[in-house]
Amino acid sequence: MRPYAAPVRTPARLLTPLVTALALVAGCATDDGPRPTGDPVTQEEADLLAGLLARNHDEGGADFVATAPYGDEAVLTLTGAVDFRDGVGRAQVVTGDGSAPERTVWFTREAVWFDDPTGSGSGGYLRRPLLPADDPAPPLLDVVAGLLLNLSAGSADDAAAFLDGAATWQGRRSVDGRLTALYAVPGDAVVAVSATDDVLVQFAAPVPAEGGDPVEVTVTLAGHGRRSLDLPAEAETIEAADHPELGAALGL
Repeated sequence: MRPYAAPVRTPARLLTPLVTALALVAGCATDDGPRPTGDPVTQEEADLLAGLLARNHDEGGADFVATAPYGDEAVLTLTGAVDFRDGVGRAQVVTGDGSAPERTVWFTREAVWFDDPTGSGSGGYLRRPLLPADDPAPPLLDVVAGLLLNLSAGSADDAAAFLDGAATWQGRRSVDGRLTALYAVPGDAVVAVSATDDVLVQFAAPVPAEGGDPVEVTVTLAGHGRRSLDLPAEAETIEAADHPELGAALGL
């Protein structure tokens, strides 16, 4: 699977912390008993993993919840929808311990918009460039947004990248009431795949952010299907470069 950083087309860096942070239940019994954790994936499973991002593109979009812990017990949480085909996302953003006001954002691979940037209720939108993950100090919001948009691809990956022990079985787990199979994949990561319809249900990765320390991002997808998300109107949008004080006040 392709990495969140997008420029390089290699197996993605998915879900690292879930191997230890989640209670994984070994499943898929064989004639020799329960399948052991760490068992190499089969050719069929490699084909499944290689097609996950292309399947997201084919489905068109999904609802999502993305979380990224940072600092001392602080969490960045995005809850919204993503249009995988057009590369557009919209989310309600909560930062810190959850006591800060929610803010609505829209994002593409090139830019991010913030609603009501003055906080006065007068409306309007503030737009700034979306910094790539390979930027020296990308804002955590940008990292999460970029990761979300990169959970889609127009074609499948090479299944061979998941064979010969590169990807392994990690058990079964319920994610929001959906039974999933979990696989550790190249890049110290794990993906959760629906046991009923073979779509990507959960994704996480250690990603770089401001300060240089990795931050564990977890994305849960649901309601796969076509989405149509309109970006803020140009006439109501101002540029962050022209209003640096507003961008600084947002802290995002």
